Amino acid sequence: MAAPILLFDSGIGGLSVLAPVAALLPDAPLVYAADNAGFPYGTRTEAEIASRVPALLGRLVERYRPALVVIACNTASTIALGPVRAALNLPVVGTVPAIKPAAETSVSRVIGILGTAATVRQPYVDRLSTEFASDCRVLRHGSGRLVELAEAKLRGEPTDPADYARELDGLLDQPGGDDLDTIVLACTHFPLVAVELAAASPRRLSFVDGGPGIARRVAHLLRDTIWDTPRPAGIAVFTRADAHVDALAPALRSYGLTEIQTL
Repeated sequence: MAAPILLFDSGIGGLSVLAPVAALLPDAPLVYAADNAGFPYGTRTEAEIASRVPALLGRLVERYRPALVVIACNTASTIALGPVRAALNLPVVGTVPAIKPAAETSVSRVIGILGTAATVRQPYVDRLSTEFASDCRVLRHGSGRLVELAEAKLRGEPTDPADYARELDGLLDQPGGDDLDTIVLACTHFPLVAVELAAASPRRLSFVDGGPGIARRVAHLLRDTIWDTPRPAGIAVFTRADAHVDALAPALRSYGLTEIQTL
């Protein structure tokens, strides 16, 4: 197999990034790596993530020899992107909360950032808000529950609409929430349940995520690459084999990931 694109997340959230990458680069081989043994990252300490992610990606790069790595996880990117780039001798693309496009499209000038607790408290989010949304009121809410709901959805399990409404209320019930019109989905899991979030919203809201922008960056960095055709079967690699991985197999196949491996 030609050198693949390696996408990495703690769980299946990075599939929301894999999809636009696959659409822009239809011949590129893909390896999707999920650190389910360390899942979820949103409740781990910064020190744990900063040590765990570079070590895992070093092993993955040694095994799969990718052309490029995408850290398809907001939490891992905001904490470990620098150490990963320092450790690996190849392009590494991180995931940035889509605050800039949200601020550009908001009419009310009140936007919400919906991410994991670990992401929304990062100084990086402060800097992005200051740089790109200085004329907006920026509300934040950390949700671990939405990560669980996205994982459950892709395993084929039913989820309760009331759960989505409660997570939205974490933003909408804050001072200024009545005027909020745009929400940044600042965790790659959350676009996987964007339909459910929209259905649970008490009014029409716009949801913005970074997946399409990441895909364009990847395509630009690999613009001179000549891929073999047709694209080989995609690989999904997990850090632990368990029943949840087996339950994810149908969803993984729908994303072109037909071979499942364990690191």
